[in-house]
Amino acid sequence: MSFIEVRGARENNLKNVSVDIPKKKITVFTGVSGSGKSSLVFDTIAAESQRLINETYTAFVQSFMPSLAQPDADSLSNLSTAIIVDQKRLGGNSRSTVGTVTDAFTMLRLIFARVGAPAVEYQGMLSFNDPRGMCPSCEGLGDVSTIDLNALVDEDKSLNEGAIQLAAWAVDSYYWDIFAQSKYFDMDKKVRDFTAEERELFLNAPESKIKIGKYNITYEGLLPKFRRVFMSKDTDSMQPHVRVQIERVVSRAACTACGGTRFGQPALDCRINGRNIAECAEMEVADLAAFIGAIDDASVAPMVKSLSARLGNLVHIGLGYLSLNRVSNTLSGGESQRVKMVRHLGSSLTDLTYVFDEPSVGLHPHDIHKLNELLQQLRDKGNTVLVVEHKPAVMAIADHVVDMGPMAGKHGGQVVYEGSFEGLSRSGTLTGNHLARHQSLKSSVRQPSGQLHIEKASLHNLKDVTIDVPAGVLTVVTGVAGSGKSSLIQGCLPVNYPEAVLVDQVLPRGSKRSSPATYTGMLDPIRKVFAKANGVNAALFSANSKGACPECQGVGLIYTDLAFLEPVVNMCEACKGQRFLPEVLEYRLRGKNISDVFQMPAAEAVEFFTEKPIKTMCQNMVDTGLSYISLGQSLDTLSGGERQRLKLAIELGNTSQIYILDEPTTGLHMNDVDNLIGLLDRLVDNGSTVIAIEHNLDVVSRADWVIDMGPGAGHDGGEVVFEGTPSALLKAENSVTAGFLRAHVS
Repeated sequence: MSFIEVRGARENNLKNVSVDIPKKKITVFTGVSGSGKSSLVFDTIAAESQRLINETYTAFVQSFMPSLAQPDADSLSNLSTAIIVDQKRLGGNSRSTVGTVTDAFTMLRLIFARVGAPAVEYQGMLSFNDPRGMCPSCEGLGDVSTIDLNALVDEDKSLNEGAIQLAAWAVDSYYWDIFAQSKYFDMDKKVRDFTAEERELFLNAPESKIKIGKYNITYEGLLPKFRRVFMSKDTDSMQPHVRVQIERVVSRAACTACGGTRFGQPALDCRINGRNIAECAEMEVADLAAFIGAIDDASVAPMVKSLSARLGNLVHIGLGYLSLNRVSNTLSGGESQRVKMVRHLGSSLTDLTYVFDEPSVGLHPHDIHKLNELLQQLRDKGNTVLVVEHKPAVMAIADHVVDMGPMAGKHGGQVVYEGSFEGLSRSGTLTGNHLARHQSLKSSVRQPSGQLHIEKASLHNLKDVTIDVPAGVLTVVTGVAGSGKSSLIQGCLPVNYPEAVLVDQVLPRGSKRSSPATYTGMLDPIRKVFAKANGVNAALFSANSKGACPECQGVGLIYTDLAFLEPVVNMCEACKGQRFLPEVLEYRLRGKNISDVFQMPAAEAVEFFTEKPIKTMCQNMVDTGLSYISLGQSLDTLSGGERQRLKLAIELGNTSQIYILDEPTTGLHMNDVDNLIGLLDRLVDNGSTVIAIEHNLDVVSRADWVIDMGPGAGHDGGEVVFEGTPSALLKAENSVTAGFLRAHVS
């Protein structure tokens, strides 16, 4: 047997780790959050593989590629090409769908092009991303945008009074000044009193050059300018406050020309067995697989077989409830990872190293064996499979287990066990000890203080669900993936109770400068305490202000944009990544400078700070399992689970709120799950209502109330199959969750 040999790995918190990982086997890496799993698997093994592959290209090609640093290790040998299948959302714009990212839609187009009737002239006429096939009215988007002019312009005001109700056109802003300098309007005249000519000039004038003093500038009417500047961009890429303003002014509705299907008429007319390509794209994958399998035509038999296999893999991995027209950026991190996995299953390449980051995220216990089978399929094709995972059900299929620890951050970074899964339970490590220990079923539950009523909910696959969610207790909503949990709790509950706080895995899109210190509000008190201790201006201690290194503008890194390629990222040589001017780094607080503080993990910061607001927030980070996250770490490096727990840390001091948590155990070790349950109890004891969408059976066991959705996924779900206490759930006969809970507690 050959091995990937790692010697003396020191990346991040790793402490000279040396390990042999068997090739063409499944190896699971486990350990508490921050113990060094990702540092070993992603930042050392996968990173070195990718760096070495890049070196095989010519010097000319390499000059356009990201410059990857060599991981800090004595040696790595016997590496093969690494393919990282992570939880990063697929992203993409509204033209990117499940069908396009899995290539299933390409296969479907070929089948329709060959056997559909009436036949289309070109295959491109069956694509909503091809000008020949897209609906001309919505350009293949399926919906059209309309501007609410009353929301954009207050006609009872003059331009000087702020008639344009968008921050970009605020009085004295650059865009507003173009109207003022144009001399086209009486700036004190109410918009309602504009003549027809003035109104047309104000709202709809095309671009034209006008002379203002010595300069020529471009004048353009408000509506074309607004469409060009804001509506041509994906709102997800906008700052949150801008997105809110745009959504207030712009509404989207299904295109009436194509009925929201995205396609032109020739594609909608072309049918196979009574269905057109748009109807096929709308079907759930499980139903589409049956429809495709029934096509009996020798000319497309190979393509039918390939597409059936691709759709079958989606069904098998628990994504049968999706449709091919589902926009890819609406998928969760777990769904995104499993879609990527399906793409690789059809590959003819072998002897690769597949690296997975907690692939069981978002999966009900009922579906984990399907995931395991796919991991085993990849191994049996002759690949090495490396999996970072916390769930024992996934660890159980490993040929080899590496347990990192013993704890997180500076107290981790070591291999505390390696060997078989059976040996792990006898190892005495934190992971091993938890394998045989579970949270006991809650026998004495809290009594609700009221009810949150949902009436006849029919969003997505929900079937007129009417339910009362108890207030003042911990409620866990469970059920297989696609059963309607999120539709009910995240989609319908906030409509009736807009005060509900959603603690999910999405943070407002910040820049590279955003960090836990800025996001939690700790930065201002930190700056002030440094300023007071040294008798200087607090602005010096902001990496966004006076004290910032001028070379990197306080980022600590230099980003070189390579257009369509990944940017090259290098440490700033001027400040050595410390982000501040040398003179600022001379100022100290209890022996530490501001850069030292930014690099402190939360656990260390708790001991360092005596100032209550800072100390309390750092303690909240520790309590939510983020003890190893440094105060200055960029938010875009945090996983979905870490982002959610950072949100939770901010909420811990609040009382009497309604909290909705979306799979809060994501990325948590079994030991950290115990701590999380204690935190949820703390929120409830403070007078809050906590509703968690969750599959973890330890969390289900400790709930006061359980709502189980199902019985299946997609159109087979959307019903409440059980509601009651965890003890009562054990006796439920029609609940899939009940069977797994019985096995768990026994």
